[in-house]
Amino acid sequence: MKKWKGPFRKKLDPEALRFSSSLATDKRLAEEDIKGSLAHVEMLGARRIIAPADARRIARALERIGKEIALGKAKWLDRPGTGRLVAEDIHMAIEARLTDLVGPVGGKLHTARSRNDQVALDLRLYLRRAVTDTLRTIRELQRTLLKKAEQYRTIIMPGYTHLQRAQPVLLAHHLVAYIEMLERDGSRFADCRERAALSPLGAAALGGTSFAIDREQVARRLALRGAEANSIDAVSDRDSLIEFAGASAITLMHLSRLAEELLLWSSTEWRFAEIGYAFTTGSSIMPQKRNPDIAELVRGKSGRVYGDLVALLTVMKSLPLAYNRDMQEVKEPFFDAADTLISSLHVMARMMRTVRFDARRFEAELNGDALLATELADYLVRKNVPFREAHGIVGEIALRAREKGCSLGELPLSEFTRRSRAFGKDVSKLLEARASVERKRSAGSTSPLEVARALRHWKSRLSRHVA
Repeated sequence: MKKWKGPFRKKLDPEALRFSSSLATDKRLAEEDIKGSLAHVEMLGARRIIAPADARRIARALERIGKEIALGKAKWLDRPGTGRLVAEDIHMAIEARLTDLVGPVGGKLHTARSRNDQVALDLRLYLRRAVTDTLRTIRELQRTLLKKAEQYRTIIMPGYTHLQRAQPVLLAHHLVAYIEMLERDGSRFADCRERAALSPLGAAALGGTSFAIDREQVARRLALRGAEANSIDAVSDRDSLIEFAGASAITLMHLSRLAEELLLWSSTEWRFAEIGYAFTTGSSIMPQKRNPDIAELVRGKSGRVYGDLVALLTVMKSLPLAYNRDMQEVKEPFFDAADTLISSLHVMARMMRTVRFDARRFEAELNGDALLATELADYLVRKNVPFREAHGIVGEIALRAREKGCSLGELPLSEFTRRSRAFGKDVSKLLEARASVERKRSAGSTSPLEVARALRHWKSRLSRHVA
């Protein structure tokens, strides 16, 4: 079914119709399409652009169509038995069903609008729903991480830079770092939703309409902030979808980092953590294997969403104003990014609930390397040794420990005093991991006091966080 005739003397080639149809993809916009149409027809009736009685009749039919779709009874979306699409897109499919129900009066719905502003509105409304779902799943993962941090709040672990052991830190401090990342992710989505909360409806094809419509009424009915100021811009850009995909790519990047750490930590070589059996799989040939497939898939999904972002940018690149049919191709990568993001956040939260950390393994690694070297340098600085000089002295001591195959704490005092007279017998008190973290004073540090403050902050914040 097509709603354009004009000078066309032949039907669209069947293969061209199949090639150009987006109905299989944009069926998921049905709820948004009906919401937008209800707001539009109510405005048309209120402004007496169409008869109020006709507007009410159309609105009742639209509500019926919405129920049919919600209940899975919209068999009219496909020709029974053939699977061939009956319309180019969800907008035309709904209009065809409307005409079936109310007759020619259904054609009045499209007064003062084009599919250009109609689809732009539907995508804006869908984006808002996707952001709400995204924020909900971000909070779910944050709360899971917070519970893990509280559960293991006293465990000390080696902190890493360059994947090399660096300094002792609290495991809770490490987990809270991901909560902070996710909070920034959430703010990006919230900002995106706010920018997208303007209605393009009323822009029509690109130049507006000669009917005295009330665009602000439609916006209010849809709980939007207002109407887009420029009719050409309203129908010709999809930057809100690109922004959503960009925020999704950043969030998946953060999830991939967490997944990678779980993969490393659950390996036999590290044995810091164990992922629950419900989120691991077996080998088809090696009976002993437990493969962390779910974490690997989350890590891999980041590449998929990066691809969605590039696809969106590439489709929109160099398009002249205003609408071009190329823009139909933004739907699939946008939907895919939303689906992939939300499912990844949700499964990561569920998986993290099953993760167990091994305190003994963490602590066994604290004394096997020069993790406390910075403490020694700071000790010398307090004895009025310039930091750069202290850095060089402690570097020599660390090298000596490595040559002797022992930890810093196992070196005799003479190894310290021969390199600097500033060292005293009290140096031995520095070479203990828990004392190291407890000596931290700076805000946001791994100090137990600072970590406890952070846990209280996030417990309070997440208890009142709403999407």
